[in-house]
Amino acid sequence: MTKHHTHASHPDIIKRLKRADGHLQSVIGMIEAKRPCVEIAQQLHAVEKAVLQAKRTLIQDHIDHCLDEAVSGASDTLAVADFKAITKYL
Repeated sequence: MTKHHTHASHPDIIKRLKRADGHLQSVIGMIEAKRPCVEIAQQLHAVEKAVLQAKRTLIQDHIDHCLDEAVSGASDTLAVADFKAITKYL
């Protein structure tokens, strides 16, 4: 069963992803405008970093909060399975 969670880090993650979306839209415009590849690569790097940081924040938050709950309220087997599932995305 999938639980829906909202954590204190979610607003920050949303901000990061919106920033990444803005950079990505900029990259598309740059390619369409035939801008230099070095400039495009710089913007793509910004997109990549923003998404990576959002992912790291989400996973760290999950490990810090959700797994603590799982260990205290469920079987160890469920907690281990949850941990294995989230670490695939590191």
